[in-house]
Amino acid sequence: MNTIFNSVYSTPVTVSQFFLMCAVSLIAGLIYSYIISFRIRSTKRFFIVTTILPITVATVITFVNGNIGAGVAIGGAFALIRFRSAQGSADELAAIFMAMASGIAFGMGYLGYGVAILIGLAALYFVLSVLPIFEHKSMAQDMLLKITIPESLEYNGAFDDIFNRYLKKSEIAGVKTTGMGSMFKLTYKIQMKNQNEEKAFIDELRTKNGNLEISILPYSENTTQL
Repeated sequence: MNTIFNSVYSTPVTVSQFFLMCAVSLIAGLIYSYIISFRIRSTKRFFIVTTILPITVATVITFVNGNIGAGVAIGGAFALIRFRSAQGSADELAAIFMAMASGIAFGMGYLGYGVAILIGLAALYFVLSVLPIFEHKSMAQDMLLKITIPESLEYNGAFDDIFNRYLKKSEIAGVKTTGMGSMFKLTYKIQMKNQNEEKAFIDELRTKNGNLEISILPYSENTTQL
């Protein structure tokens, strides 16, 4: 039993050992991505990334093992890649960190631990996500309202009468200028009293904002970006 959790690497790493690590980490990555895709509604590209990330990290760890200079250089390269990437949701970031953790184990030759980490964390994430814990019904009703208004309109209190008729609650989430400073884009976190009145709600807002752009989106960490 303990044998499968021992490192398969000798010093130096042989060709057969390296390709054994690649095969195991790739297969485990595929299983992990398949399990995690049931709970993270993301793109095919994200599925591919989480599949190949363990073998990528494992390969890097294999070749920089014991070389501090190379390790620092690779760390800097990863940092550059991060700052060139758009911020993902909490689910996507967690999935990436889990894949990286297993990649380190694979890269050091601990194939059993790598598989246990990857599949174990995927199963744990799946179980926690389907259990009815920390679910707030009020949060499921939250929407994000984005209204573009002309620069001349004083937005403080401009929509209060409409909000009072159609919304349970409203909370301003941000303001920014757009159109070279000629317009403002307002973002509100809202809850509708009646979802069937959404069109009437938008129609009344259009009379106030000069028929400029209005959007209502499901509230999430990604849609809060202005």
